[in-house]
Amino acid sequence: MTVSRRSFLTMMGAAALASPANAMPVFKGEAQPFSVDWLKAEAKRLSGEEFQPMPEVPEAWKNLSYDQYKALVFDTQKALWADSDRAFQMDFFHPGLYFPRPIEINIVEGDSARTLGFDLSLFKRHEQFPLELVEGAGDPALGYSGLRLRHELRKPGRFEEFMVFQGASYFRAIGTGQSYGLSARGLALNTGDEQGEEFPEFTRFWVEAPTADATTVTVHALLDSPSTTGAYSFRITPGKPAKVAVEATLYPRTDLEHVGIAPLTSMFLFDQTNRARFDDFREAVHDSEGLLIWNGAGEMLWRPLANPSSLQVSSFVDESPRGFGLMQRAREPEDFADLEALYHNRPSLWITPSQDWGNGAVTLVEIPSDKEIYDNIVAYWRPRAPLAAGTEHSFNYAMSWGGEPEDKRPVSRVLNSRIGKGYDKDTPYVIVAVDFDDHELFAEDLEAITKFVSTNRGTVSEGILQKNPGTGGVRLAFKFEPGEAELAELRVQLVKDGKSLSEVWLYRWTA
Repeated sequence: MTVSRRSFLTMMGAAALASPANAMPVFKGEAQPFSVDWLKAEAKRLSGEEFQPMPEVPEAWKNLSYDQYKALVFDTQKALWADSDRAFQMDFFHPGLYFPRPIEINIVEGDSARTLGFDLSLFKRHEQFPLELVEGAGDPALGYSGLRLRHELRKPGRFEEFMVFQGASYFRAIGTGQSYGLSARGLALNTGDEQGEEFPEFTRFWVEAPTADATTVTVHALLDSPSTTGAYSFRITPGKPAKVAVEATLYPRTDLEHVGIAPLTSMFLFDQTNRARFDDFREAVHDSEGLLIWNGAGEMLWRPLANPSSLQVSSFVDESPRGFGLMQRAREPEDFADLEALYHNRPSLWITPSQDWGNGAVTLVEIPSDKEIYDNIVAYWRPRAPLAAGTEHSFNYAMSWGGEPEDKRPVSRVLNSRIGKGYDKDTPYVIVAVDFDDHELFAEDLEAITKFVSTNRGTVSEGILQKNPGTGGVRLAFKFEPGEAELAELRVQLVKDGKSLSEVWLYRWTA
């Protein structure tokens, strides 16, 4: 996404002003039968037809300025189910500006669903929002652009937001007490390809009305694009972490050569690996700092993120991956020294396949960026074989929005990565320092630990392993001399008696 994320997320989380009594939902049309089987049949039916995008809102709504757009704020006291004893509440976002195509939102009760109509009375209007748009709010082309879910997370009677669906197939969630950071998508197509990326959209939603004692809320969605349709079900359990079980069934209209399953989108500007490029008072700026992979062979791979000078695509070839995700490991406020953005409080997101995904690659796309308002990191699973047109493909997985994965292999984590010159700035090499957290075998003789340090271009030193009193773990520092290389793949691992003690540290160095 290329919108101003920081200010946009702030706008989404803004508290509504006081308002009159709760509003009743406005439905249009008669109730229609609904089931997951029906949704799959609908997606399959549409895949056999030519793609038809959702209609756009009137030009005046599309031409709203940013200040005008945020001057219309949803009144949370009028949230759906706010006047009931149901365990969840739902807010809505109005269309316009970055969101020219409204979505359809249906409420499921039992085995039938009704479509919500657009209701401007659910929003608080501030002076900057054009009055003429209020007068024309009955236009049938209008609709909501997204939805937000809330639950009693920490205090009875206080409904806090934990998940948002808005824009293309984007959605984001947080663990209890966290701040919004990285996003996920339903599907990625042709990410980083020369012909340009295609952005499928969730065009229609069905939200199951929760009971009073529900701990999980279920959202279904229809995905549509020129290349494919899809039926999605999200079973969402808020908490810390927030857990989402995803069932996705795709019906390609065309052969999908480059498809991204469970795509994650984040922001990385700088940290201790590229700090010298940025004149900034803060220690680091990122929503995520590394890609973690638990591959089919049982290895834990840690790849620190980078902000390269040119587009970089890395493929971690695998068979039957056990999990992958974008992690935020720096958790102290002074790791960032930013008292407003609160980067230390952003969630990590871990993906666990619920089935055997076969052969493919965890793919990492890193896009050059000079501002923190842009998402420049994408990670996803790319199946090796294309998805053929006219066929059906299911991908089921679990998402954990919060901290580190709960079921990963117990090896020493990478805490930090530092790259740069030492005291002698004229040397032809850089120093790489990788910090690992504590491990029970680190209390023994470090000389008995084998240090594997390698590069595919240039040269590396053997490295020095020593205790780090600042972290309680160990640091492996080595010299890397690139020579004439413009790009090099570095690898580090600590092993004892044939057993891996640490995550495998991987890094793509670019000149």
